[in-house]
Amino acid sequence: MKTEYLYKTPKTLLNKGTGFLSGYSHSLNPYTGCTFGCSYCYVRQMPVSTFREGEWGTWVDIKQGAAEIFRKELKRAKTKGDVSIFMSSSTDPYQPIEHNEMVTRSLLEVMVEDPPTFLFVQTRSPLIRRDIDLLLLLQDRVRVSMTIETDREDIRKYFSPYAPPIQARLETLRLLKEANVPTQATIAPMLPSSEGFAELLRPLVDRICIDDYFMGDGSGGKRTRNLKIDAMYKELGLEEWYHPSAYKMLYNRLIKVFPEEQIYISQQGFEP
Repeated sequence: MKTEYLYKTPKTLLNKGTGFLSGYSHSLNPYTGCTFGCSYCYVRQMPVSTFREGEWGTWVDIKQGAAEIFRKELKRAKTKGDVSIFMSSSTDPYQPIEHNEMVTRSLLEVMVEDPPTFLFVQTRSPLIRRDIDLLLLLQDRVRVSMTIETDREDIRKYFSPYAPPIQARLETLRLLKEANVPTQATIAPMLPSSEGFAELLRPLVDRICIDDYFMGDGSGGKRTRNLKIDAMYKELGLEEWYHPSAYKMLYNRLIKVFPEEQIYISQQGFEP
């Protein structure tokens, strides 16, 4: 898939935390657009995507001068109270272009100099291992949330062919754990998985979050329905996984190997 990259100079980077992210004072997106272009991504149904000509996944705006803009905004925000940041709500901060552009790393460097109260980093990219040095400097003020929707690579390729392989994400979880970076595995959106998924995750994390389309797309599943995701499940003959109660099937597998207090459902797993 060919991607168009555009350099933009934003007026602002910090956005007020609202809705699903109301537990945070702010959200922070180093990029606009995301080359992973996952089929089920709820952002496809949001204005940031619907008002653009190219299909979601085919364009990315790189925010120039982000660190300097953010440094000033962060300082200003901290004068008004605690600053808790969700990075990122509508893009992956570690999508492939970050290898070269290092926008996300520059923002982390600012936060190491002037730490927020809390930073939540949401990604599905093994590239985050590059920044373990900075994450460690934030100590208990940070939590990494690594998306692992399934343990089945065939399912991953079907729903998100441009996203990183599952094995690379599992290896990244292992490295984060070894480095003592606070981390959780986020099964979101929950995709069909094998019965051994829970055992696979057990040695890698002590915190799990499960979310699905119905709880997590911010519209009770409406945005996802508009994407015709149900048809993809039908094509696979896995309709039982596309249901508001399907998450309980996975929960029952996880509870056999994880203590109850280590399993979080939907919004509670993303809270500071």
